Amino acid sequence: MGFLSNLIPKDRFIRNMGWMGAGELGIRVSRLLATVILARLLSPKDYGLAAIVLMTNEFVRVFTRNGIGDKIVQADAEELSEVCQTAWSLNWVIGASLCLIQIAASFVIGRIYNDSSLILPIILVSFSYLIYPFAMVQTALIRRENRLKIFSLTYLVSVVSDNLLTGALALLGWGMWAIVLPKLLVAPVWVAMMLKFEAWRPARRFTLKRWSNVMSFGSRILGVELLNTFRESVDYLLIGRMIGLKALGVYYFAFNAGLGLSISVISALSISLYSDFCDVRTVPQLLRQRFNKNLFTIAKVMVPLVFLQCSLAPFYVPIIFGPKWVDEGALPILILICMSALSRPFAVASSMLFRAVGLPQVDLNWNIGFTIALTIAILVGTHWGILGVAIAVVATHLTLQPIYVLMAKGFLNRRGHELPA
Repeated sequence: MGFLSNLIPKDRFIRNMGWMGAGELGIRVSRLLATVILARLLSPKDYGLAAIVLMTNEFVRVFTRNGIGDKIVQADAEELSEVCQTAWSLNWVIGASLCLIQIAASFVIGRIYNDSSLILPIILVSFSYLIYPFAMVQTALIRRENRLKIFSLTYLVSVVSDNLLTGALALLGWGMWAIVLPKLLVAPVWVAMMLKFEAWRPARRFTLKRWSNVMSFGSRILGVELLNTFRESVDYLLIGRMIGLKALGVYYFAFNAGLGLSISVISALSISLYSDFCDVRTVPQLLRQRFNKNLFTIAKVMVPLVFLQCSLAPFYVPIIFGPKWVDEGALPILILICMSALSRPFAVASSMLFRAVGLPQVDLNWNIGFTIALTIAILVGTHWGILGVAIAVVATHLTLQPIYVLMAKGFLNRRGHELPA
């Protein structure tokens, strides 16, 4: 046991990254299996239809990333109990509202794309908003306590279940439903595990006592998440509308096969970084040291990962996913999109820094400018097809996101500046 204990990193950020990375390993194996099955059994049109359903759901679901959980992570000990109870009440109000909004949106989307088959899957996925509120506070408390081992395990079980269900349904010939339906079916899995590992339970009362405090902090974060979601979907929207559903299917496949691993790692990093920064948010010197150290750790992980994937793509794409995707032109799209991951995690670190010190408005302002620039670049890129879009995406990320990192470092290095409590 002593030998095994020595193998566990003493640095908590690296340890948390290790837990999240171990979870990602299992997730990637199951996701690879599902992606291979989907690539060989689904048509580009099936991918395109699924992309529209999931994109619609993501636009609505972003309102669940409203900063309420982040406020629980950041809250002072004396206000935590009331913040949790208020958060629980707010989550149910928001969840029920989003379910109704997505049901209404399904008919609009079906009309826009002239395809009524989109309506039912969009409606079914909306019911997940009535499941997740059971465990949203528990999830935030686990993050607050830095129990990312538990978070990683829950995430692993949920995503692996999603991927295995996707593969099984595809083999049964369910078409786009193989991608869509598991998003609803795995929601109870997440809730059950969070309730098992976190003992907090709500009082039997509905209260909004601290709603203004919670929502004031969360509204800026929600603004950032809305912009993030728009950026993640704007290329799909413009390709589907201006180039066509088949081109969207090829781009959607390339994006997920190329950036799927990096997005998972970046998502894990954001959770680890935010908890790590919150611990020292009132001590400028320690926060500066931790920020610089974490940037170095990120570079050691992400840069080799991205270059390895890009260099191997010409070999593994036709072997694993099938030669049809090479024939459809997905390979250069995949490599370009993958390259955009070089700057993404560093921008995420900057975002988590400003949130931790109570300045989400800075993060919001930056994201507004970045989103405008990216949208214009993609719109111009559509004139050269999906390859032009991919070039626009990678060029915008690699050019602008390093500026945000320099802004964060400048903020930390500013002499005489006292960080907000």
